[in-house]
Amino acid sequence: MLVEFRIKNFRSLRDEQVFSMVASTDKTLLDTHAFATDLKAAPHLLKSAVVYGANASGKSNLIKALQYMRGVVMESAGLPPGRGFDRLQPFKLDTSSADLPTEFEVTIILDGVRYQYGFSMTSQRIVSEQLLVYKTHKPQRWFARHVDADSDKDVYEFGAGLKGAKNLWEGATRPNALFLSMAVQLNSDALRPLFDWFATSLLIFNELTPLSPQFSIQMLKQEVQRKAICEFMRAADISIDDIEVAARQAMVHTISYDLATGKREETANEQAVDEVKFHHVTEHGNAVFDLADESSGTRNLLFLAGPILEVIAKGMTLVIDELDTSLHPLLIQTLIRLFHRPDVNNGGAQVLFSTHDTSLLDAYGLFRRDQIWFVEKRPDQSSSLYPMLDFSPRKNEALERGYLQGRYGALPFLRNLDVALKH
Repeated sequence: MLVEFRIKNFRSLRDEQVFSMVASTDKTLLDTHAFATDLKAAPHLLKSAVVYGANASGKSNLIKALQYMRGVVMESAGLPPGRGFDRLQPFKLDTSSADLPTEFEVTIILDGVRYQYGFSMTSQRIVSEQLLVYKTHKPQRWFARHVDADSDKDVYEFGAGLKGAKNLWEGATRPNALFLSMAVQLNSDALRPLFDWFATSLLIFNELTPLSPQFSIQMLKQEVQRKAICEFMRAADISIDDIEVAARQAMVHTISYDLATGKREETANEQAVDEVKFHHVTEHGNAVFDLADESSGTRNLLFLAGPILEVIAKGMTLVIDELDTSLHPLLIQTLIRLFHRPDVNNGGAQVLFSTHDTSLLDAYGLFRRDQIWFVEKRPDQSSSLYPMLDFSPRKNEALERGYLQGRYGALPFLRNLDVALKH
């Protein structure tokens, strides 16, 4: 389960920003909206959280930061020697930040053990890396590394808690690779749970990794999961009686282009293609529709159905940028309430999402105050992340009206639109 995420000097997130899933001491909806952890530092973790902010405020960058951290963990061990990190973007609107490292840190709980892992990096190399493990209330530093400024070599420190071939892992870790990633590649059982959380328990959807039908299609091929998805879809369209996947042979064209020779080659092969069929039943008749015939909302709900059912079943963490795209507010509420139901979500599943749908703020019993976050763009174009709890809202406060009136900030700056319209 995700406890906390820290980020510094990534895109518009110039200064250190801290996002937390730790529940406050408020007892309201605690039994349904949070998990008990039995840990003194974080007695309860929230099952869901929502982030609001104007367009270009930086809320998408928060999700991209977690996604980028995941990518470095997953891919750095396979980078060729000397290869840099091309997609790393520090804050560029002041010269001092542009030359500073970007810093990531995540705290998670796995099987009752708290892991606090982070690293800093430039586009050329990993600058520092550290893992603290809390098997008791006191942390154990399993490893730490930093680059020596004079020699440009990595200096390592290991704690007794990390077992295995540490010297081998250290020797194999290049400047552009994470020690965590390389050690797991070389069969570190102790570090495998942390790596696997990034690899298999953190699921992120945004413009870089958009929702696609493939996950849900594979689930539709299995009878038990097909029935579950059909029930899920009926929440949006009660006329949907069944969904099937029909395979047909189709000619698939592939175009390859050799940059060295400039040669373009096109091939065509017959392959099996999956087609999704929606069976609708009404009192006046029946019909079967292709996926393309359905509304964008129905398609998006299908694309979400598989991942959400998988996330809840396996206790994963789901992160979605702009969940409200093509989905009705009441349907979004239904999705979030699934995570809050103890009879459905009993394995530690969490969801974090951004949205512009302010109606969710006043939806009865949907959110506790500590589940609501805001991102605001400052005058210097850096982003500031902060929780609603900073404003100490009353329990009966009209949150949507307060937000739209500017009480909590994080609104678009519209004052100059009138000037633009006069030209």
